[in-house]
Amino acid sequence: MKIPRIMSTQHPDNVQLPFFAENQDMSGDDEIQEAYYAFTHIGCDEQMWDCEGKEVDAFVVRKLLTKYEHFFKHARLGEDVRLTLRVPNPDVEKNEAKVLLETLESIPRSCDAASLFYGCDAPPIHEVILPMTMSAESLNRVYHYYKDFVVGKQTKPFYQGDISIAEWIGDFKPKEINVIPLFEDREHMLEAHTIMRSYLQDKDIEHQRVFIARSDPAMNYGMVSAILCNKIALQRLQRLSRETGVKIYPILGAGSAPFRGHLAPDTIDSVLREYPDVQTFTVQSAFKYDHPGSTVVAAINKLKDSKTSIRVEIDERRCLEIVDKVSAEYRRVVEHLAPLINHVAAFVPRRRMRKLHVGLFGYARNIGKTSLPRVISFCAACYSIGLPPEILGLKCLSNQDLRCLEDMHVNFLFDIQAAMSFYNKEVLTILPDEVKESLRMDWGTYEVNEGHQVITSRIIKAIKNKDNASLQRDLIEAAHIRKFLG
Repeated sequence: MKIPRIMSTQHPDNVQLPFFAENQDMSGDDEIQEAYYAFTHIGCDEQMWDCEGKEVDAFVVRKLLTKYEHFFKHARLGEDVRLTLRVPNPDVEKNEAKVLLETLESIPRSCDAASLFYGCDAPPIHEVILPMTMSAESLNRVYHYYKDFVVGKQTKPFYQGDISIAEWIGDFKPKEINVIPLFEDREHMLEAHTIMRSYLQDKDIEHQRVFIARSDPAMNYGMVSAILCNKIALQRLQRLSRETGVKIYPILGAGSAPFRGHLAPDTIDSVLREYPDVQTFTVQSAFKYDHPGSTVVAAINKLKDSKTSIRVEIDERRCLEIVDKVSAEYRRVVEHLAPLINHVAAFVPRRRMRKLHVGLFGYARNIGKTSLPRVISFCAACYSIGLPPEILGLKCLSNQDLRCLEDMHVNFLFDIQAAMSFYNKEVLTILPDEVKESLRMDWGTYEVNEGHQVITSRIIKAIKNKDNASLQRDLIEAAHIRKFLG
């Protein structure tokens, strides 16, 4: 089975709305059309469908097949293009827990719709993504609930002596689904190989996809820490693949902002150098909608034409020493910065109809007693005041640390200098002393974006004067220049 190279997602990091959006905050039929657009217009081979934090559309497959019959007759859903469901994790989203069950129950019905459409057995959904994965037990619960309760009930009679459920309702297919873990926090990302070893040991699986987050770890521990944790996790999973013989295909959840992955149409080459062993890259909303269509298509074709390769091993012990230092300093600084960030983040447009997630820090966004917005709003707020979040927490690094870092994080200076083009020194006039004293500014030569500086100066002045009247307008104008919201 073909493993997708490009996963379109619903992350709301875009400034511009796509031409087909009916509302400022996309939802419902907009997202149905978005999946079709991702497949047909820009060439993605997978669409992640988010079933957490919003009303679940249990009929997404039927809507796609009936509305876009001409396309899906030639590109089979489930084979040529994929729809992969992201489900709530009951370990951290108690209020959404039963949505997991509803979503799993919808998979056989989607299979019925696709089989009727294609005239043969044609399961359109093969996998679900479990966010905030923390154990093999959670993965097994999803796997076995589907296998034993969703599909398994078909052999049971309605009551003693009656016909089976399948005889009246029909067969339940597919018989099994794969569960893709999404590792989002440092502890479990670094133990991804151990969790996967336990999950795989009793299953006859030839390949397994593993999703590594990039945005929330940066929000939690700083950009450098996130990248080094990503690399350690990928290296350990690579070893696990060699030991077990199970092919592991990593997915990287990268956004357009340097802080969130720096995957944009003009950075394909650098991202491939940084992550040569990643099989699937996420293409988020800013990538899709904040650049000319021809540029987006060319970038996606370049990604699709590229091949994975084995990268040079990194020194895990040295990486973790740097992660420890940066994480502690980053969290200290952000706690002082939080009131200012929360004020500005309130003016960031949502772009998608979503409820807030709850749970671990990556979801609740708490540092100590301080609450923070979600990562896209956090980034947007930082950039809007001329303070690129990439540099937070880095003053603690020695020159020796930086030399090691440049060997392990291939694009370190490229990412930092790209972010520093949005720096505005006037931000120092509104920062707490603890934050000002923590900033390291000697990052070599970079080109300041003059247009962005003009707008962020207006925002800084408005914050000083407690004038919120034009804050959102200016925030969006600056984001247009960056080509991403946050």
